[in-house]
Amino acid sequence: MRRLMALAGALSLAACVTPAPAPGPINPTPPPPSPASGSGVGPASLPGWDQQDHLAAVEAWAEVCHVARDQRYAAACQAARVLPAGHAGAARQFLETWFVVERGDQDGLLTAYFAPEYAARSYRTDAFSAPVLARPLDLVADGNTVQQRLGDGRLVPYPARAEIDETDAAPIAWMRPEDLFFMQIQGSGYLTFEDGRTARAAYAAHNGQTFVGIARPMAERGLLPANGTSGEAIRAWLASHRGDEATEIMNLNPRYVFFRLEDDDGRGPTGAAGVPLITGRSVAVDPAYWSYGDLIFIDAPQGNLVGADRGYRGLVTALDTGGAIRGAVRADFYVGRGDAAGQQAGRVRHPLRMWRLTPRN
Repeated sequence: MRRLMALAGALSLAACVTPAPAPGPINPTPPPPSPASGSGVGPASLPGWDQQDHLAAVEAWAEVCHVARDQRYAAACQAARVLPAGHAGAARQFLETWFVVERGDQDGLLTAYFAPEYAARSYRTDAFSAPVLARPLDLVADGNTVQQRLGDGRLVPYPARAEIDETDAAPIAWMRPEDLFFMQIQGSGYLTFEDGRTARAAYAAHNGQTFVGIARPMAERGLLPANGTSGEAIRAWLASHRGDEATEIMNLNPRYVFFRLEDDDGRGPTGAAGVPLITGRSVAVDPAYWSYGDLIFIDAPQGNLVGADRGYRGLVTALDTGGAIRGAVRADFYVGRGDAAGQQAGRVRHPLRMWRLTPRN
């Protein structure tokens, strides 16, 4: 699959404070056949529509639109893939011709996530003391139900984080405790071992426990200020209190994620939709309200965390989900790989509006 990750600048959502170049002229090449006309408000009514990079949005969606479960997207997907290459005007015309806008009545929340890169070891040290565990043989998953099969065959709820961390299971790698904790929240990561070898730690399973964020309890305990619970701040506190204090806080979140090691092929992590995520054009959503492949316009003009220095507005595709992503107006925005992306992700906690773009009938 042709990857657009290398074009991160072109594919990044337009910041609300930085207008993008105006769309180019309509390409004289005839566009593909239009769908039947239908009722509904077109995407030109969306906030900041004129400033969007319509070409980058269409190119990104065309890479992944085949995963859409809603069959109404099939013809639009095919049309997107035969648009004249490199013509912003044709891309804008395609979006305005083929789609109408649907929006819920509620406002919600945008956060961000990334593919972290971490140092790891193939053996335990004082600093690298947290085991990265593979999916246990006693873990039985049936839909959303995760249980532990005991030696006598009985099935019981799978243990919480504190109990798992105390097991003698053979690790597939060793990490700093705070790094492993954050990688479990992200769901995957990239590891660099002591010999320079790199590998991807891919999501394998979780223990079925409910995800519990630690930002609020840390603020309530006075460990961090209420408006200073960014990912960077939480990680710094855990690192500086490594040991019993940090372990107690991390154990407030009973969910535990297991991994498998894969070769690092340089691409982005694979989302729940089964395709690699595209930086700046992918979101995780609640599958109870959205379907993979949905084309979505998000508007999150400003954040409420210290250090939130930009807004996010533009077209994205629903390609992933996560344990903390619940609700109709809730999205987790994929910002890329590495430390810089991690710092950006930690500063995103923005009020959000979402619109679904659906093909005209």
